[in-house]
Amino acid sequence: METNRNYLAVDIETTGLDPKSDRIIEIGAIRVIDGIETAQFHTMVNPHQNLEQRITDLTGITDEMVESAPDIGDIIGDFIEFCGELPILGHHVIFDYSFLKRAAVNQRMTFEREGMDTLKLCRLMMPSEEKKNLAAACSFYGIEREGAHRALGDARDAHHLFEKLFFLADEQQRAGFVPKPLIYKVKREQPASKKQKEDLRYLLKYHKIDLPVQIDHLSRNEVSRITDQVISQYGRVR
Repeated sequence: METNRNYLAVDIETTGLDPKSDRIIEIGAIRVIDGIETAQFHTMVNPHQNLEQRITDLTGITDEMVESAPDIGDIIGDFIEFCGELPILGHHVIFDYSFLKRAAVNQRMTFEREGMDTLKLCRLMMPSEEKKNLAAACSFYGIEREGAHRALGDARDAHHLFEKLFFLADEQQRAGFVPKPLIYKVKREQPASKKQKEDLRYLLKYHKIDLPVQIDHLSRNEVSRITDQVISQYGRVR
Protein backbone atom coordinates (compact mmCIF):
# COMPACT_ATOMS: atom_id res chain seq x y z
CA MET A 1 0.00 0.00 0.00
CA GLU A 2 1.51 3.34 -1.08
CA THR A 3 1.94 5.96 1.62
CA ASN A 4 2.03 9.69 0.94
CA ARG A 5 4.43 12.41 2.07
CA ASN A 6 3.06 14.96 -0.39
CA TYR A 7 0.25 16.84 1.31
CA LEU A 8 -1.12 20.14 2.54
CA ALA A 9 -1.00 20.51 6.32
CA VAL A 10 -3.86 22.81 7.28
CA ASP A 11 -5.34 24.35 10.40
CA ILE A 12 -8.05 26.92 10.98
CA GLU A 13 -9.11 29.00 13.96
CA THR A 14 -12.85 29.61 14.32
CA THR A 15 -15.45 31.34 16.46
CA GLY A 16 -16.71 27.94 17.66
CA LEU A 17 -17.05 24.26 16.86
CA ASP A 18 -20.12 24.15 14.57
CA PRO A 19 -19.48 24.79 10.85
CA LYS A 20 -23.20 25.54 10.40
CA SER A 21 -23.20 28.51 12.74
CA ASP A 22 -19.59 29.44 13.50
CA ARG A 23 -17.06 31.26 11.32
CA ILE A 24 -13.43 30.90 10.27
CA ILE A 25 -11.17 33.63 11.64
CA GLU A 26 -7.76 32.35 10.48
CA ILE A 27 -6.38 29.87 7.93
CA GLY A 28 -2.86 28.48 7.89
CA ALA A 29 -1.48 25.86 5.52
CA ILE A 30 1.89 24.28 4.71
CA ARG A 31 2.59 22.66 1.35
CA VAL A 32 4.77 19.58 1.86
CA ILE A 33 6.54 17.66 -0.91
CA ASP A 34 8.52 14.51 -0.06
CA GLY A 35 8.17 15.40 3.60
CA ILE A 36 9.70 18.89 3.19
CA GLU A 37 7.87 22.20 3.58
CA THR A 38 7.95 24.07 0.26
CA ALA A 39 5.41 26.90 0.68
CA GLN A 40 2.95 28.39 3.15
CA PHE A 41 -0.44 30.10 3.06
CA HIS A 42 -1.77 32.35 5.81
CA THR A 43 -4.63 34.78 6.19
CA MET A 44 -6.83 36.25 8.87
CA VAL A 45 -10.56 36.15 8.05
CA ASN A 46 -13.26 38.63 9.02
CA PRO A 47 -16.13 36.72 10.69
CA HIS A 48 -18.36 39.84 10.69
CA GLN A 49 -19.08 39.41 14.36
CA ASN A 50 -17.47 40.23 17.68
CA LEU A 51 -15.20 37.52 19.04
CA GLU A 52 -16.10 36.00 22.38
CA GLN A 53 -13.52 36.51 25.11
CA ARG A 54 -12.93 32.75 25.35
CA ILE A 55 -11.77 32.71 21.71
CA THR A 56 -9.40 35.60 22.28
CA ASP A 57 -8.10 33.95 25.45
CA LEU A 58 -7.50 30.67 23.59
CA THR A 59 -5.98 32.01 20.36
CA GLY A 60 -4.78 35.52 21.12
CA ILE A 61 -6.84 36.72 18.15
CA THR A 62 -8.69 39.98 18.80
CA ASP A 63 -11.45 41.89 17.04
CA GLU A 64 -8.85 44.40 15.85
CA MET A 65 -6.88 41.62 14.13
CA VAL A 66 -9.83 40.50 11.99
CA GLU A 67 -11.90 43.66 11.43
CA SER A 68 -9.94 44.68 8.30
CA ALA A 69 -9.27 41.08 7.14
CA PRO A 70 -10.93 39.73 3.96
CA ASP A 71 -14.26 37.94 3.93
CA ILE A 72 -13.98 34.14 3.61
CA GLY A 73 -15.75 34.36 0.25
CA ASP A 74 -13.00 36.59 -1.10
CA ILE A 75 -10.09 34.30 -0.23
CA ILE A 76 -11.42 30.72 -0.29
CA GLY A 77 -10.58 30.54 -4.00
CA ASP A 78 -6.97 31.52 -3.29
CA PHE A 79 -6.77 28.81 -0.65
CA ILE A 80 -8.17 26.14 -2.99
CA GLU A 81 -5.68 27.21 -5.67
CA PHE A 82 -2.86 26.90 -3.14
CA CYS A 83 -4.04 23.37 -2.29
CA GLY A 84 -3.74 22.19 -5.86
CA GLU A 85 -4.56 18.48 -5.98
CA LEU A 86 -2.79 17.57 -2.73
CA PRO A 87 -4.53 15.61 0.02
CA ILE A 88 -4.92 17.60 3.21
CA LEU A 89 -3.46 16.76 6.60
CA GLY A 90 -4.61 17.94 10.00
CA HIS A 91 -5.16 16.98 13.61
CA HIS A 92 -8.83 15.96 13.51
CA VAL A 93 -8.76 17.05 9.89
CA ILE A 94 -12.51 16.64 9.28
CA PHE A 95 -13.09 19.67 11.52
CA ASP A 96 -10.98 21.95 9.32
CA TYR A 97 -12.33 20.36 6.13
CA SER A 98 -15.97 20.90 7.14
CA PHE A 99 -15.51 24.65 7.57
CA LEU A 100 -13.42 25.01 4.41
CA LYS A 101 -15.76 22.95 2.26
CA ARG A 102 -18.78 24.91 3.49
CA ALA A 103 -17.01 28.14 2.56
CA ALA A 104 -16.20 26.75 -0.89
CA VAL A 105 -19.72 25.49 -1.57
CA ASN A 106 -21.16 28.87 -0.57
CA GLN A 107 -19.05 30.37 -3.37
CA ARG A 108 -20.19 27.68 -5.82
CA MET A 109 -16.73 26.09 -5.77
CA THR A 110 -15.86 22.40 -5.58
CA PHE A 111 -13.61 21.23 -2.76
CA GLU A 112 -13.47 17.43 -2.62
CA ARG A 113 -10.37 16.05 -0.95
CA GLU A 114 -8.64 13.02 0.42
CA GLY A 115 -7.02 13.49 3.78
CA MET A 116 -4.80 12.12 6.52
CA ASP A 117 -5.47 12.64 10.21
CA THR A 118 -2.67 12.87 12.77
CA LEU A 119 -5.23 12.41 15.56
CA LYS A 120 -6.19 9.00 14.15
CA LEU A 121 -2.51 8.13 13.75
CA CYS A 122 -1.85 9.09 17.37
CA ARG A 123 -4.72 6.84 18.49
CA LEU A 124 -3.12 4.06 16.47
CA MET A 125 0.43 4.53 17.71
CA MET A 126 0.43 6.19 21.13
CA PRO A 127 -0.19 4.40 24.44
CA SER A 128 -3.89 4.34 25.27
CA GLU A 129 -3.43 6.20 28.56
CA GLU A 130 -1.80 9.21 26.86
CA LYS A 131 -3.83 12.23 25.76
CA LYS A 132 -4.01 12.58 21.99
CA ASN A 133 -4.66 16.29 21.40
CA LEU A 134 -2.06 18.17 19.35
CA ALA A 135 -0.29 19.71 22.35
CA ALA A 136 -0.08 16.39 24.19
CA ALA A 137 1.04 14.46 21.11
CA CYS A 138 3.77 16.97 20.30
CA SER A 139 4.96 16.85 23.91
CA PHE A 140 4.95 13.03 23.91
CA TYR A 141 7.11 12.90 20.78
CA GLY A 142 9.41 15.76 21.79
CA ILE A 143 8.21 18.17 19.11
CA GLU A 144 8.75 21.82 20.03
CA ARG A 145 5.63 23.77 19.14
CA GLU A 146 5.87 27.01 17.15
CA GLY A 147 2.57 28.77 17.85
CA ALA A 148 -0.12 26.95 19.78
CA HIS A 149 -3.71 27.73 18.78
CA ARG A 150 -2.66 29.84 15.82
CA ALA A 151 -3.41 28.42 12.41
CA LEU A 152 0.00 28.45 10.75
CA GLY A 153 1.78 27.19 13.86
CA ASP A 154 -0.69 24.35 14.38
CA ALA A 155 -0.50 23.38 10.70
CA ARG A 156 3.28 23.20 10.93
CA ASP A 157 3.06 21.22 14.18
CA ALA A 158 0.74 18.69 12.51
CA HIS A 159 3.27 18.37 9.66
CA HIS A 160 6.14 17.73 12.07
CA LEU A 161 4.01 15.25 14.03
CA PHE A 162 3.09 13.37 10.86
CA GLU A 163 6.72 13.08 9.81
CA LYS A 164 7.71 11.84 13.28
CA LEU A 165 4.96 9.23 13.26
CA PHE A 166 5.79 8.19 9.70
CA PHE A 167 9.34 7.19 10.60
CA LEU A 168 8.27 5.48 13.83
CA ALA A 169 5.50 3.41 12.21
CA ASP A 170 5.94 -0.28 11.56
CA GLU A 171 4.81 -1.95 8.35
CA GLN A 172 1.31 -2.66 9.64
CA GLN A 173 0.84 0.88 10.97
CA ARG A 174 1.88 2.40 7.64
CA ALA A 175 -1.59 1.56 6.31
CA GLY A 176 -2.86 4.52 8.36
CA PHE A 177 -0.70 6.91 6.36
CA VAL A 178 -2.63 6.44 3.11
CA PRO A 179 -4.97 9.35 2.19
CA LYS A 180 -8.66 8.50 2.48
CA PRO A 181 -11.65 10.39 1.02
CA LEU A 182 -12.97 13.04 3.40
CA ILE A 183 -16.76 12.89 3.65
CA TYR A 184 -18.68 16.01 4.57
CA LYS A 185 -21.93 16.83 2.81
CA VAL A 186 -23.10 20.41 2.67
CA LYS A 187 -25.56 22.50 0.68
CA ARG A 188 -25.02 26.11 -0.33
CA GLU A 189 -26.45 28.54 2.18
CA GLN A 190 -28.97 31.04 0.82
CA PRO A 191 -28.45 34.73 1.66
CA ALA A 192 -31.06 36.31 3.90
CA SER A 193 -33.78 38.27 2.13
CA LYS A 194 -34.15 42.02 2.54
CA LYS A 195 -37.39 41.50 4.47
CA GLN A 196 -35.78 38.96 6.82
CA LYS A 197 -33.02 41.41 7.68
CA GLU A 198 -35.43 44.31 8.12
CA ASP A 199 -37.68 42.26 10.40
CA LEU A 200 -34.73 41.14 12.52
CA ARG A 201 -33.41 44.70 12.82
CA TYR A 202 -36.84 45.92 13.94
CA LEU A 203 -37.15 43.08 16.44
CA LEU A 204 -33.73 43.87 17.91
CA LYS A 205 -34.51 47.58 18.10
CA TYR A 206 -37.87 46.89 19.76
CA HIS A 207 -36.26 44.76 22.47
CA LYS A 208 -33.17 47.04 22.68
CA ILE A 209 -30.80 44.19 21.88
CA ASP A 210 -27.28 44.84 20.60
CA LEU A 211 -26.41 41.88 18.36
CA PRO A 212 -22.64 41.18 18.11
CA VAL A 213 -23.08 40.04 14.48
CA GLN A 214 -23.27 42.03 11.25
CA ILE A 215 -26.76 41.22 9.93
CA ASP A 216 -25.89 41.88 6.29
CA HIS A 217 -23.51 38.92 6.35
CA LEU A 218 -25.98 36.39 7.77
CA SER A 219 -27.54 33.57 5.77
CA ARG A 220 -31.26 32.91 5.59
CA ASN A 221 -30.99 30.09 8.11
CA GLU A 222 -28.88 32.19 10.49
CA VAL A 223 -31.38 35.06 10.46
CA SER A 224 -34.23 32.62 11.08
CA ARG A 225 -32.38 30.99 13.97
CA ILE A 226 -31.51 34.32 15.63
CA THR A 227 -35.06 35.60 15.14
CA ASP A 228 -36.49 32.48 16.76
CA GLN A 229 -34.05 32.78 19.67
CA VAL A 230 -34.96 36.43 20.29
CA ILE A 231 -38.70 35.73 20.14
CA SER A 232 -38.32 32.73 22.45
CA GLN A 233 -36.42 34.78 25.03
CA TYR A 234 -38.00 38.23 24.73
CA GLY A 235 -41.31 37.73 22.90
CA ARG A 236 -42.72 39.15 19.70
CA VAL A 237 -43.22 42.79 18.78
CA ARG A 238 -46.52 44.04 20.19
